[in-house]
Amino acid sequence: MAETELEGLALAQAIAGSADEKQAEDITILDLQGISTITDYFVICSGTSHPHLKAIRREIIGALDKDHGIKRHAAEGSPESHWIVLDYRDVIVHIFHNDKRDHYSLEDLWSDSISISPEISNRPTNHKSSSEETEIVADQ
Repeated sequence: MAETELEGLALAQAIAGSADEKQAEDITILDLQGISTITDYFVICSGTSHPHLKAIRREIIGALDKDHGIKRHAAEGSPESHWIVLDYRDVIVHIFHNDKRDHYSLEDLWSDSISISPEISNRPTNHKSSSEETEIVADQ
């Protein structure tokens, strides 16, 4: 049974923490409230290989079920497709292979959203949206 009920941002933070446990890269939380009718938050992260993507997926699903009794509503994609989507209703998780994340650029697509810092370890991240890269070049 669930130890605690998680919703919204608390759920997004728990997911980010689980992804971080498996060294997911560039973990980002986007607040889509008032922008999207399908969900309130995206958690977006990256992996470097098929086994890494599987490990991140397994950790998120397992931790939410074991620690909070929360089961996903739906799942799509596979490590072989380089994009896994887990639907927890309030939060949709996107686990990308690094190459696909840059290709789909969800942070740019949802640029009207608010980016929230995940409450995770202080490992460095290196993912920048195209607009951030443009700003850096423009400042030089």
